[in-house]
Amino acid sequence: MSNLTRRDPLDDFLRGFLVRPVEYGNTTTEAPQMKVDVKEANDAYLVHAELPGIKKEDIHVHIDGPVVSISAERKQSSEVKEGERILRTERYFGQVSRSFQLGQDLDESRASARFNEGVLELSLPKKIAVQAKRLVIE
Repeated sequence: MSNLTRRDPLDDFLRGFLVRPVEYGNTTTEAPQMKVDVKEANDAYLVHAELPGIKKEDIHVHIDGPVVSISAERKQSSEVKEGERILRTERYFGQVSRSFQLGQDLDESRASARFNEGVLELSLPKKIAVQAKRLVIE
């Protein structure tokens, strides 16, 4: 038995032209990728990471040799008033993180970080390479 559907071309035209359905799309938001710029100077690396909407106390930076890890958490404030309902939400709430390896070990004791207008600025001095020492045999 075949399923036949009767369609009126004029009705389809008017429905698609005059009455546009509102498409809300996917309401589940993926974790955004943290955008990072890395520059190299003679004695240090300079890192700028975009972290809009995040408080500086919710940002953590970890240095392990040449590896830099940045993690941050954006906390959701649930502010829904009585009589309101959420139709669409695209803002991401949760944790984002990013790790990358630089070309040389870093001197974490001299490293510094600033957070200004949603941009984390890291100054990561390179560790001074220890020169090999030749021993004199007596």
